[in-house]
Amino acid sequence: MKLGWTLYGDGSAPPPGASVAPGERLSWGRTVGLGAQHVVAMFGATFVFPVLMGLDPNLAIMMSGLATMLFLLIVGGRVPSYLGSSASFVGASAVIAGAGGGPAVLTGAVCVAGIVLALSGFAVHLLGPRVITAAFPPAVTGAVVLLIGFNLAPVVAENYWPFDQWTGLAVMVFVILATVLLKGFLGRIAILLGLVFGFALSLAADALLGPAAGPDGSAAPRVDLSAVHEAAWVGLPDLHAPQFEASAVLVVLPAVIALIAENAGHVKAVQEMTGDDLDPYMGRAIAADGIATALSSAVGGAPTTTYAENIGVMAATRVYSTAAYWVAAAVAVLVGLCPKFGALVAATPAGVLGGVTVVLYGMIGLLGAKIWVENRVDFGDPVVLVPLAAGLVAGIGGVSLEFGEGFSVEGIALGTIVTLAGYHTLARLSRRGRGADPAAD
Repeated sequence: MKLGWTLYGDGSAPPPGASVAPGERLSWGRTVGLGAQHVVAMFGATFVFPVLMGLDPNLAIMMSGLATMLFLLIVGGRVPSYLGSSASFVGASAVIAGAGGGPAVLTGAVCVAGIVLALSGFAVHLLGPRVITAAFPPAVTGAVVLLIGFNLAPVVAENYWPFDQWTGLAVMVFVILATVLLKGFLGRIAILLGLVFGFALSLAADALLGPAAGPDGSAAPRVDLSAVHEAAWVGLPDLHAPQFEASAVLVVLPAVIALIAENAGHVKAVQEMTGDDLDPYMGRAIAADGIATALSSAVGGAPTTTYAENIGVMAATRVYSTAAYWVAAAVAVLVGLCPKFGALVAATPAGVLGGVTVVLYGMIGLLGAKIWVENRVDFGDPVVLVPLAAGLVAGIGGVSLEFGEGFSVEGIALGTIVTLAGYHTLARLSRRGRGADPAAD
């Protein structure tokens, strides 16, 4: 890829109805401003998800910048995108942590998932984008995404909410109102605004009401900033090597289906906005995200994915220039080199996270239902209804299947296997049945 852009007109903003192509740029001053918008758009989710997964937010921010650069190089600058932290692995991280696995086990499993995603991208590049729909039809993809979100409900109820229920309730109400009432860009960063509101509310509650009583009866301040004071302004994030365990890998692999769907949807959305034929680049985009996820997790960072928040910025400005994304990526790398910022993020009170996640996890789950609605999935067809029903209850309910001592498949992994295998098996048997009996058609 040639790191150069053609100046759009005189470098000023495009007139109504016009747009700036990926290979074009505005003046560098305006390009830097657009890059700053992309940073703010991705910022909230990119550091929230690593916190929820028990990973270093500084490292996640820095690796998101490097991942974005890598993505742009692999797609030849044809698919403008920012790669922020993925929410698809949050559920798996809770399961792994509950089984005693630390960040190294999680990132080891995510690294394997990244490699699988990259190989899937290469397959799509060779076989064509239609292979995605054949392997992962909307009925299955929607079920897996819904499963990933709703499987997290116990995490909110047990790990966050009990530490400060009233702060959690206030933050939840704030996020709901902000998402609905705030328009445009502010509405897109409602989660980030909720975190800021909750942080300020927790500080005020500590000053006025004293420490909060935890679920075990002990009292502790809601906000502890001691680590922030001790952290340096400049330094490398906390790097660590991954640790590979088969049981953890099985838990995270279903997220690959969600990431394939996310990346394919991103490419289609950009294609509609720019008018370019990007189908030949869909495999590259999926492979690029897989490579970026594998590299990020190999040093202890968070998994990555293309961000809808940044599509919103492009849709609002009609500027699709990849130059703005290079600026955003460079800023993210610089922010990641500030340990004090990471310590501040890590100090987010558990009650605040409870209020944010009760909305966020539900929204992740309902994205699966959105896939069903948009693709008009027919639940009157037992080929769809039966395996999805079984898979969702098995996954959300935490059903476990034991395979000898110390190894089991449960939760998201089991639900995905039941859904995917059940759907394709019944679909094949149904087609054979129709072939044997013409009247069935």
